[in-house]
Amino acid sequence: MRLNMHLTKFLITAVVALLITTGAHAADDKFITVASTTSTANSGLFDVILPVFTKKTGIEVRVVAVGTGKAIRLARSGDADVLFVHHKPSEEKFVADGMGVKRYDVMYNDFVMVGPASDPAAIKGSETAEAALKKIAATKAAFAARGDDSGTNKKELGLWSAAGIDPKAASGTWYRETGSGMGATLNVASGMNAYALTDRATWLKFKNKGDLSILLEGDPKLFNQYGIILVNAEKHPHIKTALGQQFIDWMIGAEGQAEINKYQILGNQAFFANAKPGS
Repeated sequence: MRLNMHLTKFLITAVVALLITTGAHAADDKFITVASTTSTANSGLFDVILPVFTKKTGIEVRVVAVGTGKAIRLARSGDADVLFVHHKPSEEKFVADGMGVKRYDVMYNDFVMVGPASDPAAIKGSETAEAALKKIAATKAAFAARGDDSGTNKKELGLWSAAGIDPKAASGTWYRETGSGMGATLNVASGMNAYALTDRATWLKFKNKGDLSILLEGDPKLFNQYGIILVNAEKHPHIKTALGQQFIDWMIGAEGQAEINKYQILGNQAFFANAKPGS
């Protein structure tokens, strides 16, 4: 009888320990990894809206903030559950290749061209970004480029191409590729009084502006759309599909969209929600 009692007590203790351990692991696992662009982090947006999502759902969001190209590579290799970037052609290819389930619009802002107050290439007043870039190339005025395969870098190179100019031919002279994120590239531009293309939200948050200011804005080609995609678990079975989709549904739903619209930098709305739930 005493042996049976000891055995029963041991089994109960073991089961309780197993339940506690399982519960702890379940709690530990209630997080997702989001591969995202630097602008969503550098702008401060995630610092404000992610705690709102976590408080409501209990899901922790761990962000890997890198350039769009690197974020896509991370998602392709299964190192993220959700991809949140800003280069639509690359995003659509990601889905077409079977790496992502579905792409959703989330929000937008725009790119701006900044430069020194002296404006040596006289780009202020240019009607288009292409016209401004032609002036920069013609005068060989210093231009700081990210050169990191980010969404901003892809946009910039597309604009140069539309202007009929290959800036990489001048790499190391007036065209300086930093191979760095937006904040670091703006620091370089500020230090050498160079022109640069930046997303508006990062520019608003950037503190070391020095002599730089916005010299070109408003060109429709500077539109900057952000998209969100769930990584396909058929390619990577460990992907947290349910948690990732819950995050996406919140971001494109009424609450997430309202939080995006509420976020301001120095009194300026940084992003504009434009999700189309169900589309």
